[in-house]
Amino acid sequence: MEALIFATNNQHKVDEIRMVLGETFNIITLKEAGIDIEIPEPHNTLEANAKEKSSTIHKLTKKNCFGEDTGLEVDALSGEPGVKSARYAGNDRSFKANIDKLLDNMKHSVSRNARFRTIISLILNGEEKQFEGICEGVILKERRGENGFGYDPVFMPNGSAKTFAEMTTEEKTTFSHRQKAMSKLINLLQALK
Repeated sequence: MEALIFATNNQHKVDEIRMVLGETFNIITLKEAGIDIEIPEPHNTLEANAKEKSSTIHKLTKKNCFGEDTGLEVDALSGEPGVKSARYAGNDRSFKANIDKLLDNMKHSVSRNARFRTIISLILNGEEKQFEGICEGVILKERRGENGFGYDPVFMPNGSAKTFAEMTTEEKTTFSHRQKAMSKLINLLQALK
């Protein structure tokens, strides 16, 4: 299978996706592909931002690639932080500051329902396809766990007694929104083999 360039500079996401794919596909990071750019996320939907990433890399390389955008959508905050999840508390992308702002904004919320939503935009042989993965859960009132990244210490998926940050990578994969979107992508790629 030809290599797929993953349009991200986020090593956590790369590690998670490589864990899901195992040896099935050869995932190349931007760094490994010799691409040193920060791809903008200027749009107000996950779908458009994911497409921005894949199309930017495809224009540069003409190679098969994929990009993804993930957002945490909280019902009590009308879907915030959504596309602004990584920069919720500012452009420095501080996980701690983002969680602090989220918990502060939710301090009077009775509903704690939220979801992680991932959109993957794959460009294969010049054609774009999108895949969605959703993980429903709740936002806790305080952090639990040391693993993972982003909002993982305060997000507990439905059907679990652990936050994402209390899980091993293998445990997280069974619930993961990114895993669900990747499974759809893998199914397509395997069907084309």
